[in-house]
Parts: sequence; structure tokens; C-alpha cells
Amino acid sequence: MLAVEIAVFVMGAVVVLWALFSAVRTVVVPRAEHVLLTRAVFIPMRAAFELMARGRRTFAGRDAVLARFAPLSLFALAASWAVVVMGGFTAMLWATDVRPLRVAIIESGSSLTTLGFRTSDRFAVQALQVVEALIGLGLIALMISFLPTMYNSFSQRERAVSRLSIRAGTPPTPSEMIRRASAIGWLERLEQTWAEWEEWFVEIEESHTSYPALVFFRSPDPRRSWVTSAGAALDTAAMMLSAVDVPASPQAALCLRSGFTSLRSIAQFYAIDFDSDPAPHDSISIEPGEFHAVLDELEAAGVPLVTDREQAWRDFKGWRVNYDAALIGLCSLTSPPEGVWSSDRSVGYRRPPLRRRRRQR
Repeated sequence: MLAVEIAVFVMGAVVVLWALFSAVRTVVVPRAEHVLLTRAVFIPMRAAFELMARGRRTFAGRDAVLARFAPLSLFALAASWAVVVMGGFTAMLWATDVRPLRVAIIESGSSLTTLGFRTSDRFAVQALQVVEALIGLGLIALMISFLPTMYNSFSQRERAVSRLSIRAGTPPTPSEMIRRASAIGWLERLEQTWAEWEEWFVEIEESHTSYPALVFFRSPDPRRSWVTSAGAALDTAAMMLSAVDVPASPQAALCLRSGFTSLRSIAQFYAIDFDSDPAPHDSISIEPGEFHAVLDELEAAGVPLVTDREQAWRDFKGWRVNYDAALIGLCSLTSPPEGVWSSDRSVGYRRPPLRRRRRQR
């Protein structure tokens, strides 16, 4: 019997340490960490919300359902940490002769919530209860510090998305952004815009891999999305460098590089397949006819275009191939509103694997 109690105590301690390690890796560690417990909460929750969203007839209705997924999943994650810790201490209390099991569960819950309505006179049990109470307070402190950080990153992200809607429409499109810039004489004055988006991509790469739940936080306006906005900004920069007859902008090229490395990092975290070293002639999700149709629209609006449209297509394709697969994959993951050259060609929701797998080229 002693051997059984020792084994149960060790098992309980391992479970508690596993939950604490999961919480620290999710909240504290400032890098992309694949945490099994976190994924075990978010993936089933997403499946449930996808099922509920299918019953809505309009996209606005589906968006309203999916908008609750990430916040509620965070609360479910905090509850899962508490339940796992409580289960581990229940096992340890049972192993220290707190019987029957119902009493061990009650004492563990009393200690974790720091209510203290159930205690013991034995030192070993009291020591476990004090440790569990400290862990409970620590988990609460983690969540209190975690949520404001996430919402600050969310707010910074959405400000740029809103500004892009002013410049490129809702949903944003490359053709609309170029037409509006041409109409106000800003075609050669977009350097600040590309610098702002370069910084934006740097920020979301850091925040959306350190706090992966941010990927699923939806914009306040159901017609907007950080994913489709990212695609529109990158496509506009690529078209400016390849098809619009203005001096080449080094800042636009830097924005493109910042953008595709950022989208790739986020896509890699979610095991979305893409070629990390594509060739300029590789296929993309956009057809040449779609590209030339946009050029016809721009020409009709009086935008100066290069004369060699075939070379313009090859140049555009050479830029787009760097982020095409990552962008479409993120659209499939997040189910954003329809966006030109992004979510309008993505497949339905693709569930990430529960366990981390190596991404192959």
C-alpha cells in the first residue's frame, strides 16, 4: 500500500508541474512555444465554434459566433490549469492519507481557491495546502498580467487595419489603394505607409507567435481582418514595384520582406505548409488574367503603368510567391471576411495538428 501511495503522490506532483510548466510557457516565455495543454483546449473549442457558426446564414452571423472563440478559450484555458492543478493536489492529498477521495477533492479545492473552509491538523497536509494556495494565487496573477498585454497588442494591430480601410476601402484591395493614392497625388509619397507596415509586420510576428490566441481575435468590424489587410498591403506594395510607372521604392521592398517573413513565422507555428525558398516562376493562387484585369482598371483610372505588362506580371509573381501559401493558409485558419486575392480563394477551416510536427518543404 505504501508503494501505491508513493506512486500516486509522485504522479500528482508530476501533473501539477506539467500544468505549471504549461502556464509559464503559454504566458511568460517570450517566444513561440507549442504547449500540448493549450492546444488541447483551443482545438476542440474551435471545432465547437465552427459547428455553431455553420448554422448562421450570413457571414456577419458567423463572425459574431467566431468572435467569441478566442476570449472564451482563454478563460477555458485558465480553468483547465486550475482543474489539472487541483487534480494533482487531490492525488497528493490522497497519498498523504486524506480519505476518502471526496474529502481529498474538497480539501484540494478549498486550498486552490484560498477559501480555507477545509483544512487538517497534520503538518504534511497543511504544507501541501499552503503550496496549492500559492499556486492558485500565482495562476490568477498570470492571467491578470496576461490579458492586458494581449489586448494592447490587439489594439495596436487594429489601428493599422482601420487606417488601411481609409486608404484602400473595406475590404481593402490593391487596386483601390493605388487609385486613391493616384487621385490625391500620393503615388510617389507612400514611403511612410510602407515604413508603418514594415513596423506592423515586425510587431505581429512577435506578438502573434508569443501569444498565438491573438491570431483568432477578430476585428470589431466584421468586414475587416488583420489577415486580409496584410495581404492587401503586400499586394499593393508588389504592384507598385512591378506595374506602376513610378520610381522604385526601397521601402516598399523592405515592407514586402518584413511581411512575408512575418506571415511565414505565424504560418509555421500553426503547421501551415509553404515553401521557404520558392522560385520566382513557381505557381501562385492568382491567375495572369486577374492581374491584367486589375491593370485595366488602373489604366482606366489614369494610373501610370509600365508598358511591358508581361514583365510586370513576372515581377509581381516573383514577389507574391514569397507569401502566397502562407497568406492563403492563414485565411483558411482564421476564416476572415472575403478579401481580394486572399480569403476569396482559401479553403474552409483547417484544424491544426494537436501535436507539433516538423514542417517539410
